[in-house]
Amino acid sequence: MATRRQFLHNTAGLAAASFIGAPLVGLSPAHAAQDGLQPPPDIFDAQALDLEFWIKPRTITVTRPQSNEKATVLYWRDGEIIQSAYEQLCHLLRDVNGKETIAIDPKLLETLWGTQAFVARYGIGSPVEILSGYRTPASNNRLREQGIPAARQSLHMDGKAADIRIANLNAEVLGGLVKSFGQGGVGFYYREGPRGGWIHADTGLKRTWKG
Repeated sequence: MATRRQFLHNTAGLAAASFIGAPLVGLSPAHAAQDGLQPPPDIFDAQALDLEFWIKPRTITVTRPQSNEKATVLYWRDGEIIQSAYEQLCHLLRDVNGKETIAIDPKLLETLWGTQAFVARYGIGSPVEILSGYRTPASNNRLREQGIPAARQSLHMDGKAADIRIANLNAEVLGGLVKSFGQGGVGFYYREGPRGGWIHADTGLKRTWKG
């Protein structure tokens, strides 16, 4: 059976995926059984996904708390990005404060979509909550001045990073899944409360950190 590594090597030439083990917190095996769902896996390994997963049309649902926006977008089909849908996603991931938009790295969209599509297999149909997408340099500096974690040369300013949450997944589990796609850096930001923090995902160098 063809794997994602083979598919990407033969088509887009993107970086191959790696994997990380993590328990699926938020949907227990007992809960899954009650709902007639397949029990969650013991590890999150995007490389284990078969070719069928990667060639099907890609529809992603995202929300932006800052602007109260929510959209479900079919952005990729038959091996090609749908330009109008891609532009809509770039707008949704815009700098809400600076009111500016930039071209978002398609590899980042692949990771966001893949993460959502993966957990949907286990009954978690929550949208990807975008806390921060593109940032203008001014917006990034403003966060730094406020003491909010923001790198001086943040990839948010290049359209290559997003801070995300998915309901029913804590930061550790979500981060483990994002990391398994092997597309770049993953930052784990743990916070108290029911949401449990957020995950920074980017398409830069592969690295992991905790904030």
